[in-house]
Amino acid sequence: MSAQHHPSDETLLRVAAGNLPAGPSVVVRAHMDGCAICRARLTTFEAVGGALLQQLPPVPLRADSLERALARVDSEVSSDANSNERRPRRSSPSNARDIVLPRSLQSYTIGPWRWLGPGIRRSRIALPESPDANVMLLRIGANRKLPEHGHTGTEFTLVIAGSYSDAAGRYLPGDLTEADASVEHQPVVDPDGECICLAATEGQMRLVGFFGRLMQPFIRL
Repeated sequence: MSAQHHPSDETLLRVAAGNLPAGPSVVVRAHMDGCAICRARLTTFEAVGGALLQQLPPVPLRADSLERALARVDSEVSSDANSNERRPRRSSPSNARDIVLPRSLQSYTIGPWRWLGPGIRRSRIALPESPDANVMLLRIGANRKLPEHGHTGTEFTLVIAGSYSDAAGRYLPGDLTEADASVEHQPVVDPDGECICLAATEGQMRLVGFFGRLMQPFIRL
Protein backbone atom coordinates (compact mmCIF):
# COMPACT_ATOMS: atom_id res chain seq x y z
CA MET A 1 0.00 0.00 0.00
CA SER A 2 1.37 3.43 -0.96
CA ALA A 3 1.75 6.04 1.74
CA GLN A 4 -0.93 8.71 1.90
CA HIS A 5 1.01 11.15 4.08
CA HIS A 6 4.42 12.44 2.98
CA PRO A 7 7.03 14.98 4.13
CA SER A 8 6.35 18.51 2.98
CA ASP A 9 8.25 20.06 0.08
CA GLU A 10 9.87 22.40 2.61
CA THR A 11 11.19 19.40 4.54
CA LEU A 12 12.51 17.70 1.39
CA LEU A 13 14.20 20.96 0.38
CA ARG A 14 15.89 21.03 3.79
CA VAL A 15 17.06 17.44 3.26
CA ALA A 16 18.40 18.35 -0.19
CA ALA A 17 20.21 21.38 1.23
CA GLY A 18 21.60 19.35 4.14
CA ASN A 19 20.09 21.58 6.83
CA LEU A 20 17.44 19.30 8.34
CA PRO A 21 18.67 18.14 11.78
CA ALA A 22 19.96 14.59 12.09
CA GLY A 23 17.00 13.20 14.04
CA PRO A 24 14.25 14.33 11.66
CA SER A 25 16.48 13.37 8.72
CA VAL A 26 16.55 9.77 9.97
CA VAL A 27 12.73 9.66 10.05
CA VAL A 28 12.35 11.25 6.60
CA ARG A 29 14.92 8.93 5.03
CA ALA A 30 13.24 5.92 6.65
CA HIS A 31 10.01 7.02 4.96
CA MET A 32 11.84 7.36 1.64
CA ASP A 33 13.11 3.77 1.96
CA GLY A 34 9.60 2.72 0.97
CA CYS A 35 8.39 5.76 -0.96
CA ALA A 36 9.45 6.15 -4.59
CA ILE A 37 7.43 9.38 -4.86
CA CYS A 38 9.50 11.17 -2.22
CA ARG A 39 12.77 9.74 -3.53
CA ALA A 40 11.94 11.22 -6.94
CA ARG A 41 10.98 14.58 -5.43
CA LEU A 42 14.24 14.70 -3.46
CA THR A 43 16.23 13.92 -6.62
CA THR A 44 14.47 16.80 -8.39
CA PHE A 45 15.22 19.24 -5.55
CA GLU A 46 18.87 18.15 -5.47
CA ALA A 47 19.13 18.65 -9.25
CA VAL A 48 17.60 22.13 -9.01
CA GLY A 49 20.01 23.01 -6.21
CA GLY A 50 22.94 21.81 -8.31
CA ALA A 51 21.79 23.87 -11.28
CA LEU A 52 21.50 26.99 -9.13
CA LEU A 53 25.02 26.47 -7.81
CA GLN A 54 26.36 26.23 -11.35
CA GLN A 55 24.83 29.63 -12.16
CA LEU A 56 26.65 31.38 -9.32
CA PRO A 57 29.69 33.46 -10.35
CA PRO A 58 33.04 31.78 -9.64
CA VAL A 59 34.87 32.82 -6.50
CA PRO A 60 38.67 32.86 -6.39
CA LEU A 61 40.16 30.19 -4.10
CA ARG A 62 42.77 30.87 -1.48
CA ALA A 63 46.28 29.75 -2.37
CA ASP A 64 46.21 27.09 0.37
CA SER A 65 42.67 25.80 -0.38
CA LEU A 66 43.85 22.37 -1.56
CA GLU A 67 46.07 21.81 1.45
CA ARG A 68 43.27 22.87 3.83
CA ALA A 69 40.75 20.56 2.13
CA LEU A 70 43.12 17.57 2.27
CA ALA A 71 43.87 18.23 5.93
CA ARG A 72 40.15 18.33 6.70
CA VAL A 73 39.58 15.02 4.86
CA ASP A 74 42.42 13.39 6.81
CA SER A 75 40.95 14.69 10.07
CA GLU A 76 37.44 13.39 9.28
CA VAL A 77 38.75 9.97 8.22
CA SER A 78 40.72 9.69 11.46
CA SER A 79 37.69 10.79 13.49
CA ASP A 80 35.42 8.27 11.76
CA ALA A 81 37.90 5.46 12.38
CA ASN A 82 38.09 6.31 16.08
CA SER A 83 34.31 6.56 16.26
CA ASN A 84 33.90 3.15 14.65
CA GLU A 85 36.27 1.61 17.18
CA ARG A 86 34.23 3.03 20.07
CA ARG A 87 30.80 2.46 18.55
CA PRO A 88 28.80 -0.32 20.22
CA ARG A 89 27.49 -3.11 18.07
CA ARG A 90 24.00 -2.49 16.77
CA SER A 91 21.33 -4.18 18.84
CA SER A 92 17.60 -4.63 18.45
CA PRO A 93 15.18 -3.87 21.29
CA SER A 94 14.15 -6.89 23.30
CA ASN A 95 10.75 -8.27 22.27
CA ALA A 96 11.13 -6.57 18.87
CA ARG A 97 12.35 -9.43 16.72
CA ASP A 98 9.08 -9.33 14.78
CA ILE A 99 9.56 -5.70 13.68
CA VAL A 100 10.80 -5.13 10.12
CA LEU A 101 12.77 -1.90 10.40
CA PRO A 102 13.40 0.44 7.45
CA ARG A 103 16.71 -0.27 5.72
CA SER A 104 18.19 3.11 6.67
CA LEU A 105 17.94 2.22 10.38
CA GLN A 106 20.06 -0.91 10.08
CA SER A 107 23.35 0.82 10.94
CA TYR A 108 22.15 2.45 14.16
CA THR A 109 22.28 1.17 17.73
CA ILE A 110 18.77 0.63 19.05
CA GLY A 111 18.26 0.46 22.80
CA PRO A 112 15.97 -1.74 24.89
CA TRP A 113 12.30 -1.02 25.40
CA ARG A 114 11.53 1.21 28.40
CA TRP A 115 8.13 1.52 30.04
CA LEU A 116 6.49 4.92 29.59
CA GLY A 117 2.97 4.12 30.77
CA PRO A 118 0.33 1.40 30.53
CA GLY A 119 0.69 -0.17 27.08
CA ILE A 120 3.35 2.35 25.96
CA ARG A 121 7.06 1.61 25.56
CA ARG A 122 9.95 3.51 24.04
CA SER A 123 13.33 2.53 22.59
CA ARG A 124 16.03 5.13 21.99
CA ILE A 125 18.02 5.18 18.74
CA ALA A 126 21.59 6.42 19.07
CA LEU A 127 22.96 8.58 16.27
CA PRO A 128 26.79 8.72 16.43
CA GLU A 129 26.77 11.79 14.18
CA SER A 130 24.41 13.63 16.57
CA PRO A 131 24.48 12.24 20.16
CA ASP A 132 21.88 14.73 21.39
CA ALA A 133 19.30 13.86 18.71
CA ASN A 134 15.93 12.83 20.14
CA VAL A 135 15.00 9.78 18.03
CA MET A 136 12.97 6.81 19.24
CA LEU A 137 10.77 3.87 18.44
CA LEU A 138 7.38 3.92 20.15
CA ARG A 139 5.38 0.73 20.72
CA ILE A 140 1.79 1.44 21.73
CA GLY A 141 -0.90 -1.13 22.45
CA ALA A 142 -4.26 -1.38 20.67
CA ASN A 143 -6.79 1.29 21.72
CA ARG A 144 -4.14 3.10 23.78
CA LYS A 145 -3.86 6.87 23.76
CA LEU A 146 -0.75 8.98 24.01
CA PRO A 147 -1.07 11.96 26.35
CA GLU A 148 -2.59 15.02 24.71
CA HIS A 149 0.37 17.17 23.75
CA GLY A 150 1.89 19.89 21.62
CA HIS A 151 5.51 20.51 20.66
CA THR A 152 8.13 23.21 21.09
CA GLY A 153 9.36 22.36 17.58
CA THR A 154 8.28 20.07 14.76
CA GLU A 155 7.64 16.39 15.53
CA PHE A 156 8.23 13.91 12.69
CA THR A 157 6.48 10.54 13.01
CA LEU A 158 6.64 7.53 10.68
CA VAL A 159 4.26 4.59 11.09
CA ILE A 160 6.22 1.33 10.79
CA ALA A 161 3.47 -1.12 11.79
CA GLY A 162 -0.16 -0.85 12.84
CA SER A 163 -2.10 2.39 12.63
CA TYR A 164 -3.33 5.32 14.69
CA SER A 165 -5.65 8.28 14.38
CA ASP A 166 -5.92 11.83 15.66
CA ALA A 167 -8.22 14.75 14.95
CA ALA A 168 -6.51 15.33 11.58
CA GLY A 169 -6.81 11.82 10.16
CA ARG A 170 -5.74 8.17 10.19
CA TYR A 171 -2.19 7.00 9.57
CA LEU A 172 -1.07 3.64 8.17
CA PRO A 173 2.33 1.97 7.65
CA GLY A 174 4.62 4.20 5.59
CA ASP A 175 2.75 7.41 6.45
CA LEU A 176 4.86 10.30 7.74
CA THR A 177 3.37 13.23 9.66
CA GLU A 178 4.82 16.58 10.64
CA ALA A 179 3.29 18.30 13.68
CA ASP A 180 4.67 21.79 14.30
CA ALA A 181 4.36 24.04 17.34
CA SER A 182 0.82 25.07 16.35
CA VAL A 183 -0.51 21.50 16.65
CA GLU A 184 -1.98 19.92 19.79
CA HIS A 185 -3.20 16.36 19.38
CA GLN A 186 -3.83 13.04 21.12
CA PRO A 187 -2.93 10.05 18.92
CA VAL A 188 -5.09 6.97 19.51
CA VAL A 189 -4.00 3.53 18.28
CA ASP A 190 -6.59 1.64 16.27
CA PRO A 191 -8.30 -1.34 17.96
CA ASP A 192 -6.98 -4.06 15.63
CA GLY A 193 -3.44 -4.21 17.06
CA GLU A 194 -0.44 -2.36 18.45
CA CYS A 195 1.23 0.49 16.57
CA ILE A 196 4.98 0.93 16.16
CA CYS A 197 6.27 4.34 15.12
CA LEU A 198 9.61 6.02 14.52
CA ALA A 199 9.65 9.56 15.87
CA ALA A 200 12.01 12.50 16.18
CA THR A 201 11.53 16.07 17.32
CA GLU A 202 13.26 19.37 16.72
CA GLY A 203 12.11 20.41 20.19
CA GLN A 204 10.33 18.72 23.10
CA MET A 205 6.88 17.32 23.78
CA ARG A 206 4.68 19.80 25.65
CA LEU A 207 1.95 18.03 27.63
CA VAL A 208 -1.48 19.66 27.78
CA GLY A 209 -3.82 19.97 30.76
CA PHE A 210 -3.40 19.98 34.54
CA PHE A 211 -2.08 16.43 34.90
CA GLY A 212 0.09 16.88 31.83
CA ARG A 213 1.77 19.87 33.44
CA LEU A 214 2.37 17.82 36.58
CA MET A 215 4.01 15.04 34.49
CA GLN A 216 6.03 17.38 32.24
CA PRO A 217 9.23 17.43 34.38
CA PHE A 218 9.43 13.64 34.13
CA ILE A 219 8.82 13.31 30.37
CA ARG A 220 11.35 13.67 27.54
CA LEU A 221 9.89 12.55 24.22
